[in-house]
Amino acid sequence: MISFIIPTKNEEKVIEKTLRCISLYTGEKEIIVSDGKSTDKTISIASHYATVIEPKEGSIQRISIGKNDGAKASLGDYLVFLDADVYIPEINSFFEKAEDFFKSDKNLVGLTVSIRVFKEDETLADKIIFKMFNFYNLVLNNYLGVGAAVGEFQMVRREIFEKVGGYREDLVASEDYDFFRRIAKIGRTYFVKDLTIYHTGRRAHKIGWTKLLTEWMLNGFSVLFWGKSHSKEWKVIR
Repeated sequence: MISFIIPTKNEEKVIEKTLRCISLYTGEKEIIVSDGKSTDKTISIASHYATVIEPKEGSIQRISIGKNDGAKASLGDYLVFLDADVYIPEINSFFEKAEDFFKSDKNLVGLTVSIRVFKEDETLADKIIFKMFNFYNLVLNNYLGVGAAVGEFQMVRREIFEKVGGYREDLVASEDYDFFRRIAKIGRTYFVKDLTIYHTGRRAHKIGWTKLLTEWMLNGFSVLFWGKSHSKEWKVIR
């Protein structure tokens, strides 16, 4: 069974499209929305499609914590972590191919795919930068054996997730790349260039690519070399 886990906070504008997409998957599944105290209609919308997990009163709200809480409530053999604004075309054939990779390689611990912005929203900068990031992740995973994957899509075996203790909850940012680096020390991670998911690209569109790339770079290097995020807070962009 596949457990789809989506951390959310004030996602009423996008969450229904994502959940409708996932609901079209006909294989054995569960959908878990791990909410971070939304004040809009996110929970109301999500409850029609998914099991909604809400945080404990007074708990710290971070993406990594939301992902871990969702995983703890899940039962699937495979955990698929998604952002709230993604769309997976031809979802049944998509996951048929993804599962085949795991079934054919017992040493495969984690899998990620190509990322693109929705075609109707995609800018030239989006095309160039995500093409570069996809190539970067392809090289790191498939040739260098260094796990790398953005948070929009990460698929992992449950036992591996539990073995590494999930996402680091102390990290404000770059918890996605850190997680894939750690599981790559146990087994093989793989980037499937022929599978693509789409998302809004809203953070880059809101704050600009220059600022976003700088944030990604500073956080990535800080986590890699000093074991902590550079950012003190990862601001919600809606």
